[in-house]
Amino acid sequence: MTTFNDRENAFENKYAHDAEMQFKAEARRNRLLGLWAAELLGKTGEDAADYAKEVIKSDFEEAGDEDVYRKVSGDLGDKADEATIRSQMKTLMAQAKAQIMEEHD
Repeated sequence: MTTFNDRENAFENKYAHDAEMQFKAEARRNRLLGLWAAELLGKTGEDAADYAKEVIKSDFEEAGDEDVYRKVSGDLGDKADEATIRSQMKTLMAQAKAQIMEEHD
């Protein structure tokens, strides 16, 4: 029975670790997306950092990425179309995951 309990604990720990890493990656992606959008909006320095924080906060409105997309899309208007924003979100998620993996090596 101990082996089963050990396996169960290992799976639970892995699940918790994976969920934490996904949360960190999404938050990092949102910050990077916010900085990218801020640049398109002509924001720099502290204004860009503040905007990136707004994008991060927008992710807490509902599950999934749609709340983040709506925030950035609404703010950018005609500066970037849907395909560009969604492509950037995908690219930045891969970048965020790579950065997090580097930090944990």
